[in-house]
Amino acid sequence: MSKALKATVNCDMGEGFSLYTIGDDEGLMKTIHLANVACGFHASDFSVMNKTVALAKSNNVLVGAHPSLPDLQGFGRREMAIEPDELESCFIYQVGALDGFLKRYSLPMNHIKPHGSVYGQTARSIDLARAVVGVTKTFKSSAASPQGVAFMGLAGTAHQQAAEELGVPFIAEWFADLDYSDEGKLLITKKHDPVPIEVVRQRVTNLLRFHKVSTVGGKLLDIGANVAEVSICCHSDTPGAVEIAQAVKALVDESNKEAGYV
Repeated sequence: MSKALKATVNCDMGEGFSLYTIGDDEGLMKTIHLANVACGFHASDFSVMNKTVALAKSNNVLVGAHPSLPDLQGFGRREMAIEPDELESCFIYQVGALDGFLKRYSLPMNHIKPHGSVYGQTARSIDLARAVVGVTKTFKSSAASPQGVAFMGLAGTAHQQAAEELGVPFIAEWFADLDYSDEGKLLITKKHDPVPIEVVRQRVTNLLRFHKVSTVGGKLLDIGANVAEVSICCHSDTPGAVEIAQAVKALVDESNKEAGYV
């Protein structure tokens, strides 16, 4: 058996808007390592973003930007025809907003992770992937992140290829609460259905212990070459998100300890 993957837990956060709330950000922040903060185009606003960054700081959680296609009505989960230069500007606009709040709280920008449909589009298109991965270079590294701003995405796709081409640190991501097709493709849905905790535990165990991705057809596929570290995502809008994140965190902590990563 291969050595267990080194792992962290991440979550998409700050996805409320005005008086509306999605997810238990306070409960989730106590559990995760990395927060992907919505930047206003699929969710969030200036007040929500400010509160989310402050909450991350108080819980010692690393913060990344979670930019989207401009689609509040569809929560960023509808695809859009867009050119690489347009998408680059779209991301710079959103990440720049978050960067202002990070500076306010003296926090570094840890990573950028696309949201929703544009996550899938950039995973398939190398031109779109190069555009969004290149945005990391606009937001300079600091003493707290000397390796530069990372890009979080799917291993073995245009995400990883573009990061390697551009010399950008890459965080391979896997999803605890979404399904994968038998071909290994992430199935991005507009609404997230409940996932039994035992199913989540089995998926995470297959990933960490055996480097395998569980599919809807019951197959176990290799996560991909050159992946020794992974960040496991738990979405804040999945029913029972806090319980899912706690279960994943417990398995991650156990695996990291046994493998000698902590």
